[in-house]
Amino acid sequence: MKTDIEIAQKAHLRPIAEVAESLSIPADDLELYGKYKAKLSDSLMKKIEHNPDGKLILVTAINPTPAGEGKTTTSIGLGQAFGLLGKKAVLALREPSLGPCFGIKGGAAGGGYAQVVPMEDLNLHFTGDFHAITAANNLLAALLDNHIQQGNALQIDPRQIVWKRCMDMNDRALRNIVIGLGSKMDGMVREDHFIITVASEIMAVLCLADDMKDLKERLSNIIVAYTFDGNPVTAADLKAAGAMAALLKDAMKPNLIQTLEHTPAIIHGGPFANIAHGCNSIRATKTGLKLADYVVTEAGFGADLGAEKFFDVKCRKAGLHPDCVVLVATARALKYNGGVKKEELAKENLQALESGIANLEKHIENLKKYHVPVVVALNSFVTDTEAETGYVEQFCKKHGCAFALSKVWEHGGKGGIELAKEVLRTLEEKESHFQPLYADEAPLKEKIETVAKEIYGADGVTYSPAAERELKRITDLGMGKFPVCMAKTQYSLSDDKAKLGRPSGFTVHVREAYASAGAGFVVAALGDIMTMPGLPKTPAANQIDVDHAGIIRGLF
Repeated sequence: MKTDIEIAQKAHLRPIAEVAESLSIPADDLELYGKYKAKLSDSLMKKIEHNPDGKLILVTAINPTPAGEGKTTTSIGLGQAFGLLGKKAVLALREPSLGPCFGIKGGAAGGGYAQVVPMEDLNLHFTGDFHAITAANNLLAALLDNHIQQGNALQIDPRQIVWKRCMDMNDRALRNIVIGLGSKMDGMVREDHFIITVASEIMAVLCLADDMKDLKERLSNIIVAYTFDGNPVTAADLKAAGAMAALLKDAMKPNLIQTLEHTPAIIHGGPFANIAHGCNSIRATKTGLKLADYVVTEAGFGADLGAEKFFDVKCRKAGLHPDCVVLVATARALKYNGGVKKEELAKENLQALESGIANLEKHIENLKKYHVPVVVALNSFVTDTEAETGYVEQFCKKHGCAFALSKVWEHGGKGGIELAKEVLRTLEEKESHFQPLYADEAPLKEKIETVAKEIYGADGVTYSPAAERELKRITDLGMGKFPVCMAKTQYSLSDDKAKLGRPSGFTVHVREAYASAGAGFVVAALGDIMTMPGLPKTPAANQIDVDHAGIIRGLF
């Protein structure tokens, strides 16, 4: 079997204008970035705003494991399968971060014969959206420190600065730093911090903004610090929103590329789900719904993170009503949850599968709480046995859940026909009655505890004194109706990554809380989750190279 990058580099790509034609997008509404990438114009969105909406299908997964689940691969393969069935479909996915590309996780272009292309472009700089977000974030940081240096007319308390710089790279050495060293003209000496770009509030703002007016309002509302009297200082107070919006002008426009089988793919935004809200942009999703009959989107990591935030943050904010959920699992990942070591996963082990399938069971139960029909997609591996596949299928049927085997990694769209037909059948026979998990009016601590108990299965929640104080301050400032964005490990339903399967008898600990006033949610950081990841002992970057002909090697 060829590597992902070898498959992608051998693919025949159609000019992006031809791909756009399949969605009835005029050439004049494309802003080309070479032959195979384009941004969709603002004028297109106005032209299609009265089109009827298509069906919205969310693809999510069980908790990620080293065995791999293939959520993005399944999403892309499902989109390709719809095309083979003659359905007008479009993908609405996130852009990859450079951090995982050069770290350990890898990219976000799918795999095997279910990929979006050009794969190298997407996984590296793409159309520069993340660079624009990084620049806007750091412009605000520079204006903040400059204001203090130039006399501090706003009376900003340097001990209560909450805005952090960012970069789209895993660099643990930047988590906690000291700035302003040197002479008096080099700024005030203070502690500062970096986060990864995909965890920044600017990323969330871009993904949740409807248009430029909404973007500027959200940017203006960002809280960067507090005064000596405890009052919030915003980006509007620093007169920063206009320049930030100028940097984000083009980044606001969704990107259009294609799959290996030429299915249109709208790729835009990329917040992580473990430390941010984990969904592509509202603009991209809404555009897709106006252009196609079926929109396949995804949310990051497991359903306890990505799907929960898709429902409780994105759909709540955007007024979206998902029609179906595809929950991706693999026999290998379920066996890993049952205690099998990674090196032993290729062997049949029904006992471990029976134990580990509790993780899938919990995710099925969680998704049903949102009153949206669920289809389980078992992503097939060549080492899977008939007994293992049959066990998972029967388990799903006993739990009143549709099931389909997916072979899209090996066979592309053809390998997703069974899944696509099952999704179509579910859409036809079962109606979605979507509703979020909690009410806007519920207190912040009640929202946090609802997610912890209902979705994670926790017995309760504990709070650090700092988190208690901040939640009170956020509420006093009038932001108590915001939804909560839980930041926790992706590897477990709990806040302890070592607790696999379906843990019970645990509490989660809120270490930190803060308001993302521009995005319109409150972040609750659980356990030891970091907003600036680090590189592994052997980073993927060590294997990536470019040859004398300009061909990139080692990128998956």
